[in-house]
Amino acid sequence: MGLTALQVILITGLAYFKTLDISTTQIFAFDTIIFGAITGLILGDFKTGLVTGATLQLMSLGVAALGGASMPDYPVAAIIATTIAITTGKGMAAGLALGVPVGMLCINFDVLLKLINSAFARKAQSYAKKKEFKKMTRIIPIMTLLYPLQSAVPVFLAIVFGKPVVEAILNFMPDWFTVGLNVAGGMLPAVGIAMLLTYMPLKKYGYWLLIGFVLAAYLKLATLGLGLLGIAAAIPTYRQLVAQNESKKATNNVGSGLNEEDMQDE
Repeated sequence: MGLTALQVILITGLAYFKTLDISTTQIFAFDTIIFGAITGLILGDFKTGLVTGATLQLMSLGVAALGGASMPDYPVAAIIATTIAITTGKGMAAGLALGVPVGMLCINFDVLLKLINSAFARKAQSYAKKKEFKKMTRIIPIMTLLYPLQSAVPVFLAIVFGKPVVEAILNFMPDWFTVGLNVAGGMLPAVGIAMLLTYMPLKKYGYWLLIGFVLAAYLKLATLGLGLLGIAAAIPTYRQLVAQNESKKATNNVGSGLNEEDMQDE
């Protein structure tokens, strides 16, 4: 089964919308199963798309791009895997063989476009400082429109030309380039976590951060167990805060009552 020009356009557009949605509206975000199902609908095999998307959704559970980190693009993998599975007739396994590597390839594109985005942001900031607001508003949407190409281009190449082209792109990238992207990608989570920590009350509860780090890094405690311990540790603090709020409300009510009596006496 070959792809028609309309199907190629729709599938590529779906990949473009996927990243645009994450950056703006967030209607579907990283709902991998949705993109697999829609791709199957475009190709006339909704069931295969749904099953492929659900499989990749399970693979991505617990994976999140926190603090600016990059992660495999599982929705893109679902779009490609569904397309290959349906068009070749070889099933989901054949689709995953191409979809997952392309999803991994998108990590490098994601880091590269984030670096480009920072350059646009600095340029917009310089226009703002100069009070050239028209130039600033013209430059800001450019990256919003360029960023989704990180998904659309790999999907287009993969569904039209197949695995050889994807492998050629990977082999074409020089070592210094891929190493540089990996280094930059490794720094982003640290920067993101540092930014998140600035909003946390570390002066008061910073010791819990150290305890959690020791449990995770040295004792290799699973995420679920670590989360349950965190909930248990937070309960006394939560109860204390609730009691303090109730005490304040009671004090305010008593104060209001006295004021009303004083006003009646007058």
